[in-house]
Amino acid sequence: MIPIVDLFAGPGGLGEGFSSLRDDEGNQAFKIVLSIEKDPIAHKTLKLRSFFRQFSNSKRRVPDDYYNCLRGDLSLDELYSRHPEDCAKAELEAWNAELGSDRRFPTAKIDERIRQGLNGVKDWVLIGGPPCQAYSLAGRSRMKGMKKYRKDKRHFLYKAYLRILAEHRPAVFVLENVKGLLSSRVRGESIIDLIFSDLSHPVPAAAEDAGASGSASLEYKIFPLADYDESPGLFNSSSELDSTNFIIRAERHRIPQARHRLILVGVRTDLLTDDIGFQPMKLRKYREEAKMWNAIKDLPKLRSRLSKAEDSGQNWASTVRSLAENDALKNSGVEAAVLSAIRSNAQRVKESLPSGNDFMRSNKLPQFQAEWYFDARLKGICNHSSRSHMESDLWRYFFSACYAAVKKKSPKLANFPSFLLPNHKNVIGVDEDKVIFSDRFRVQVRSKPATTITSHIGKDGHYFIHPDPLQCRSLTVREAARLQTFPDNYYFVGPVTAKYQQVGNAVPPLLARQIAKVIWEAFCSLRINGGEN
Repeated sequence: MIPIVDLFAGPGGLGEGFSSLRDDEGNQAFKIVLSIEKDPIAHKTLKLRSFFRQFSNSKRRVPDDYYNCLRGDLSLDELYSRHPEDCAKAELEAWNAELGSDRRFPTAKIDERIRQGLNGVKDWVLIGGPPCQAYSLAGRSRMKGMKKYRKDKRHFLYKAYLRILAEHRPAVFVLENVKGLLSSRVRGESIIDLIFSDLSHPVPAAAEDAGASGSASLEYKIFPLADYDESPGLFNSSSELDSTNFIIRAERHRIPQARHRLILVGVRTDLLTDDIGFQPMKLRKYREEAKMWNAIKDLPKLRSRLSKAEDSGQNWASTVRSLAENDALKNSGVEAAVLSAIRSNAQRVKESLPSGNDFMRSNKLPQFQAEWYFDARLKGICNHSSRSHMESDLWRYFFSACYAAVKKKSPKLANFPSFLLPNHKNVIGVDEDKVIFSDRFRVQVRSKPATTITSHIGKDGHYFIHPDPLQCRSLTVREAARLQTFPDNYYFVGPVTAKYQQVGNAVPPLLARQIAKVIWEAFCSLRINGGEN
């Protein structure tokens, strides 16, 4: 097994994909030896999944207690107290620590934990998504006088990543971040050029103010994982950089979500000396995109909750139906087909729909990647509870879902009846060209991949409206997790808002597993000895 160190791990999506990969003989290809996450709530999710893997990855039977915990019949503390040895292993693997915080977590302590996890293995993989928004300021001596530079904590996180890269010399690194870095500039310089320069030669970049002590000869060659065009995509200098193939479009790889992220793979150049022409495999492209509806349609149907009225199925159904009866709708100019859909769906709204719970019984198989999502021992669905919405938003959600059912696309604000428009200063004249947030209410379309699941889903559900008008609500945590390709037995810990944020910030595990396969094949091709001693 090839050791993995996961930095800025979040709830563990990238690590989950790597740890789930099996070789041709069915053996685990990668093993996470250390995951570092600073957020205490996300860390609880990370630790729980690490506990699960102590069993699943060693081919031991996952205890019934784990499933009882996910069903709410056993607390986390009780689960861990009943399995102290496996809990201790999970705590050793999943570390709640903050990189770049020398006072609480000095570099010596971080280095000690990394070396302890690697246990002498020289060739391993570093993965993670350090905050890159401050790359424009990091390591540039001429900018050190800038106040923004001095105050931006993300700079220190970036330096911490570079320092670990320089100090511990992984054979390969995988870095994930937002695609906006490719077009960002500061004082005329391209941020992505600075990123590539630093990652290619991490020792001088890190040593400037982070104290890295690695060999200055350390160098990485950076490769793309996609082949969306015919350009080579290999980065050597800014003139040779073709950004297209460094942006991974998740929907092209059978992920039910249009998520575009920067993914960089760096290979230590001393491993390439015998094979100058080495090029890693590319991610497999699929001709047909995965439809979001296929990923969630088997989940138990729910109604939304009411936020400013007595919450009951009867009140909810009455509120939703009342849109079709509103006199303003009749004279709103809504086209006939959409108006007909609103009226027919209003008649079908059921008062008996539940509003969900943290666990709901269900035995339905997913219609998409069932072997990945489904766990028969769970006997249901966790993290599946609806949010509360006020009456005006229920009407907007119902209108949006009916509109999308007819038009196969989400409505813009210019398509809304005027009486449904939000009372917002940016909504002026209902002119799509003048409205800043023209898609402020965005329904997911059944026949397409979902739009990008982001951390914003933790604030409100306006961008993530469920496509079924009869449920009239935003997506649940579990539905968002399905679109992010987390298995159903992957439980998110914490308050609801924190759960949404964890899901939105993660790398889709099924995409991560495809990335892991490319890295595994690179290790095999280069004959790198990444096994544990």
